[in-house]
Amino acid sequence: MPELTRAILLLMLIWVPSAFAGELSRLYQDALNHDADYAASLANYRAGLEKLPQARSALLPQIQLNANALQNRTDLSIAPVQNYSSNSASVNVTQPLFRQANLSQYEQAKQQSHANVALLDSKQQDLILRVASAYFDVLLAQDNLYVLQSLKTAIDRQLALAKANFAAGTSTVTDSDEAQARSDLTAAQLISAQNDLYIKQQSLSVLTGTPPIMLAGLDKQRPLPPVALNQLDNWITEAVQNNPQIRIEQANMKIAEAEITRARSGHLPTLDAVASYTDNRNQLFGNTFINSRSGNIGLALNIPLYQGGLVDSRIREAEANKDKASQELLASSRQIELGIRQAAYNTNSQAAQVTAYTQAVNAALTSLESSKLGLTVGVRTNIDVLNAQQQYYAAQRDLAAARYGYWLAKLRLKANEGALNETDLAAIN
Repeated sequence: MPELTRAILLLMLIWVPSAFAGELSRLYQDALNHDADYAASLANYRAGLEKLPQARSALLPQIQLNANALQNRTDLSIAPVQNYSSNSASVNVTQPLFRQANLSQYEQAKQQSHANVALLDSKQQDLILRVASAYFDVLLAQDNLYVLQSLKTAIDRQLALAKANFAAGTSTVTDSDEAQARSDLTAAQLISAQNDLYIKQQSLSVLTGTPPIMLAGLDKQRPLPPVALNQLDNWITEAVQNNPQIRIEQANMKIAEAEITRARSGHLPTLDAVASYTDNRNQLFGNTFINSRSGNIGLALNIPLYQGGLVDSRIREAEANKDKASQELLASSRQIELGIRQAAYNTNSQAAQVTAYTQAVNAALTSLESSKLGLTVGVRTNIDVLNAQQQYYAAQRDLAAARYGYWLAKLRLKANEGALNETDLAAIN
């Protein structure tokens, strides 16, 4: 490939006009409207919202209307056959006054509603992390391809130089063979890098529903400050209040506690206010009518005496489930605390690596220039230059990986705190 064409392709790889650049925030908005997993979570959230009105309905009046229209035939041995029609209508109203099971069920529905909100928050933060991770994977694949293409160009120059020197008798065939081997190896790596970029782009497209494009890179001059590790305890305290998973487990704990109360209500009486009205109309032999109307209003008391040990068994089951919910809450709290510490230290580690790799890139560039100069004066070999080129481009690749690792670790830190939102993506843009 001509060097001018290669240079143009490399430039297109690292520079994309803003009109065509896929910004992280925009890709996240695309994912919100396309990702099937998040769409399923949103539908589950809407379904969960109906649990509260369903539970509330058990505390409100229950009204039933019953009606019938019948054609009757009565054949008695002591009376002639009677054919007559009858119509009946009744209205029954029940207002629960005390039903502990219904009250407990309503409390459980409120906690389930809180858990549904937390679950949707968790899914949204998970989507942010998945989009960011896929975005950085594409950027790293682009950088890796750029590095390999640049390395291939540099190696090919050294190969041409080695062949010219061998033809002139100033170097051995070893230099040409080594450069040729490096060139062939890099060509194979380029094929793998191109395939990797394609796969990473497709993975991002699955999330966003947009066709694969070359993404705009991050600002490489932007400083990447470490996080303050002395704030770890404060972040852990905030996570208890904000982390969606802990909120879900806390809601589950309260649901389990309400279930114990609900199970114990099996020993308690129920009291309802009841009222009914019935209108019966019977038509005998033509125009003879026998009508009746009745109504009643009062209280209905139901006292359970013995149910074969069912209530006590349900109480023991509910208490065991409460212990289970308590341990799951404790496990989640410990896991979140560990996740915060890991993400904080990983953020600082990546920031330190960015600093170190930046220096390594500069040092490797200096070494490469020195090796090239040494080759011209005869104190370095072509292999020394090839090794220096390999080291320089490897340092560039590692620097890019550390930079993306820093931002991803910082997002995971915010997610563990329960504070990750779209503004964090805008900050990365």
